[in-house]
Amino acid sequence: MTKLPVWADVVLVPLISLLLAIFFSGVVIYLISPDSPATLENESWKAVLDAGRIVVEGSMGSPYAWGYTLYYATSFIFTGLAVTVAFHAAMFNIGGEGQAQLGGLGVALACLFIPWPHWSLALLGAGVGAALFGAAWAAIPAWMQAKRGSHIVITTIMFNYIGAALIIYLLVYVLRPVGQMDPATANFPPATHLPTLHEIPGLNLIFTKKVPANVSLFVALVACYLVWVLLWRTQLGYEIRAFGKSPEAAKYAGISGTRIIMVSMLISGGLSGLMSINNVMGESGRLLQNSSEGAGFIGIAVALMGRNHPLGVLLAAILFGFLYQGGAELGLWTSIPIELRTVVQGLVILFTGALDQMVRMMLGLVFRPARKPEAA
Repeated sequence: MTKLPVWADVVLVPLISLLLAIFFSGVVIYLISPDSPATLENESWKAVLDAGRIVVEGSMGSPYAWGYTLYYATSFIFTGLAVTVAFHAAMFNIGGEGQAQLGGLGVALACLFIPWPHWSLALLGAGVGAALFGAAWAAIPAWMQAKRGSHIVITTIMFNYIGAALIIYLLVYVLRPVGQMDPATANFPPATHLPTLHEIPGLNLIFTKKVPANVSLFVALVACYLVWVLLWRTQLGYEIRAFGKSPEAAKYAGISGTRIIMVSMLISGGLSGLMSINNVMGESGRLLQNSSEGAGFIGIAVALMGRNHPLGVLLAAILFGFLYQGGAELGLWTSIPIELRTVVQGLVILFTGALDQMVRMMLGLVFRPARKPEAA
């Protein structure tokens, strides 16, 4: 297969994959439109265009819409980075969902039982708690992979369900306030409230309405930079990437496979846990059931589409935030079910993951060098 130029691999392949996903999403909307495609006065394509308009306007048509898009994108940045770090060590961490929920437990314990005088200190303490709990939940499957040979994909998936059951038990029998019916913790103290974008001087001139996006967005941006530094500017990052490329060669060079597996998964779990400062601490202000909101699984698609690079993860997270918020608006203002956003996300994953090679082959025909005429 023809090797693509770097710019085509980085830009064209994801762009074409996205356009294909959008096209087939339009086909799905066309087919489920109330107007039958068989009628002469067919309005189905109008429904497709209206749906597209609602998605765009609802997710990026105003600062208020951007406030929700960036809120979702913040969570996806953390989980996308988590998958990225593990992937470079040849570890496919599917357990971001459970690690994020355990990270939420760390946030709740830090916010409820430590009297923080200011939100900045509370953010630091809750972030440490979230990272530690997420890393601890990733450490068990990592140890099983490194020492017992258990497949990391299977064990991390299993720990998602164990983590969800553990959180439900704690919310129902341990952390639920007396007299409260819903399984959730008490509200966090006011001192732990994270400023949202409309409360930050300067940004409040743009975000004039209350939005859920908060200062954890800037923590996510810093995390992108630190992960880039870790993977491409440190010895540890070099060892992680070397082990991911060829475990046997890395071991021959003196790199401990056990150490790399454990360290990469601890970092990955910590990043997944950190996403809970966005939704548990920043948005809901208490720990709820399913606090991860599916971001652990979406992080896999974000990492795949972002080519496992922090900059790509950032851009892909914004795209999925756009799809998530746009899908919610679609379900709110049209008869199209909100679950369609899951279909669109699935199509994006399909074309950026499973059918990625197909797009590369198509572009390979375009970039294939012309054959030189044979010498007589």
